[in-house]
Amino acid sequence: MSLLLSFHSDHAASLPYFLEKTTFKGPVFITLATKAIYKLLLSDYVKVSKVSVEDMLYDEQDILRSMDKIEMLLISIWAASVRQLGTSLELPCLWLILLVFEYFTLDPTVRAAEIPQFSLDICIIESTYGVQLHQPRNVREKRFTNVIHSTISQGGRVLILAFALGRAQGLLLILDEYLSNHPELNNIRIYYASPLAKSIENFNEVGPSVVMASPSGLQSGFSRKLFEMWFSDKKNECVIPGYVVEGTLAKTIINERKEGTLMNGLTAPLNMQVHYISFSAHADFAQTSTFLKELMPPNIILVHGEANEMGRLKQKLITQFMYFNSEKMAKTIGRLAEKTPEVGETVSDLLVKKAFTYQIMALDDLHVFSQLSIANISLRITIAYSGAFGVLKHRLKQIFESVESLPDEEYEGPSFGVRERLTVKYESEKHISLHWRSDPISDMVSDSVVALVLNISREIPKVVVESEEATKTEEENNKKAEKVIHALLVSLLGDVKFGENGKLVISVD
Repeated sequence: MSLLLSFHSDHAASLPYFLEKTTFKGPVFITLATKAIYKLLLSDYVKVSKVSVEDMLYDEQDILRSMDKIEMLLISIWAASVRQLGTSLELPCLWLILLVFEYFTLDPTVRAAEIPQFSLDICIIESTYGVQLHQPRNVREKRFTNVIHSTISQGGRVLILAFALGRAQGLLLILDEYLSNHPELNNIRIYYASPLAKSIENFNEVGPSVVMASPSGLQSGFSRKLFEMWFSDKKNECVIPGYVVEGTLAKTIINERKEGTLMNGLTAPLNMQVHYISFSAHADFAQTSTFLKELMPPNIILVHGEANEMGRLKQKLITQFMYFNSEKMAKTIGRLAEKTPEVGETVSDLLVKKAFTYQIMALDDLHVFSQLSIANISLRITIAYSGAFGVLKHRLKQIFESVESLPDEEYEGPSFGVRERLTVKYESEKHISLHWRSDPISDMVSDSVVALVLNISREIPKVVVESEEATKTEEENNKKAEKVIHALLVSLLGDVKFGENGKLVISVD
C-alpha cells in the first residue's frame, strides 16, 4: 500500500514512474484535492522539462494512466489551508489516522493545524527538522527585512531562493508590508522569477533590486545563473529562506562560504554574503512535542525527514513520552521455553528485539537464535605511582570489604585483588597496573581505585615539599642564632672567630 501525503514534487513527482515503470501493484491512497493538483503539477513539469524525450522518466500518458490506479480517501479537514495541514483519513476497516504535515506554520497565507477532538489509532507526523528549534517568527522577519534594507541601501542586489509557491507568497507579503512602512525604498524593484521564464538574458536590471528565483538548491535554472552573475560582488546578498537538501550548492555555501563552483566546473571566490533565515512551515521539535503531548496517540509514524534527523527525533520522543508505548509481548525461546513458568513467576535473562518482535532467551542460546555473539573485554591500565605498595593496599582496605593478596608466582610479582573483580599489580618503583574484565560494577570499582591512586600521588609530593621547607627554615634560624651570638661575644671579648662545624673560637690574652 502507498499513501501519498502531499502533492509537492518531493512527495508526488516519482509516483507515475513508480506506478508505470516498476512492478508495484498495491493500492495508492490520495485525497480528492491532492489528486487534482497532482495531475496539474506533474503535467506542467513534463511540459517545461528541458531534457530529451529519451531521458524523461515518464510522459503525460504515464501520468494519465497513473490517475486510474489511485484510490480516493474519505477525509475531513481539521485545519483549513491550501496545504492540507491537518487531515483525518478514514480508511475502511482499518484505523483512524491523523495526517499532520507542515502544521505549525505562521505563514500569513496559511492556518496552522488544530487539535482534533477524537481518539486516534495512528498519527503520521513529519520529522524534517528533527530536534532542531526555530527562532521566533518576529526575529526571523526582522533579520530578513534588515538584510534587504541594508543591501539595497548600499547599492547591492538580493537573491532570494524561492521554495514552494506558498512560501514565496508569504515572503512577498512580508516585503510588501515592510516597504509600505519605508517609503524611501518604494523605488526599488522586486521580481519573482517564474520557473516558466524563457531566458535570463532578458533580465537586464541595473542598480539595487530584489529577485526571488528558483530552484531553491541552486542546482540549475534562473537562480543558479543569477547566483553566478552576482556572487563575486561583496555588496550583494543571498537569502536562503527554507530547508536545504544535502549535496546541493545552496547547502554548500551555507557551510563553506569561501568559494563557489560555477556550472562549467571552475571555482571562484564567494564574496556575496549568504544568510540562512528559515521560513519553512515544517515544525521544529518544540512544536512537534507540544502537538503530540496534546494528542497523545498510541502509535506514531515519522515521515518526511533525513535518516539522521528522523533518528534523533525518535530517540527524543521515546525519552520524553515513554508512556506512548503500549504493552509489549515477548516470547521465551530455547532452554527458557522448556519449562512453563508459574503464574506470577518472573522470567529473567536476555531480552532481544528484532524489528517489532521481542524474545527472551538464555545467554548460551544467543548465538543459536540470533546473529549476535558474546564477547568479554579485558581491560588494563598503567598508572604512575611512586608510593609504598603496602600503603595503597591499606588505603583500599579502608574502602572495600575484600582486598586480598594474590600469589606472587601466579601474577609475577606483588599484587592483590579488590572484591574479586579487579587486580592491582606492582610493576616498578614508579608504576602500578590495574587489570579487570569489563562490566558495570567492575568498571565502577576500577574508577574508584584510579581516583584513590591519583589522590595518594598528589599527597606524596606535598609531604616532601613541606619537609624540605621545614628543614630549610631550621637551617636559616640556626645561622641567624650563630650571627647574634657571634656579635654579642665580639662586643664583650673582642677577638671571636668562626671555627669548624659552627664552633666559635675565642682568643684570650
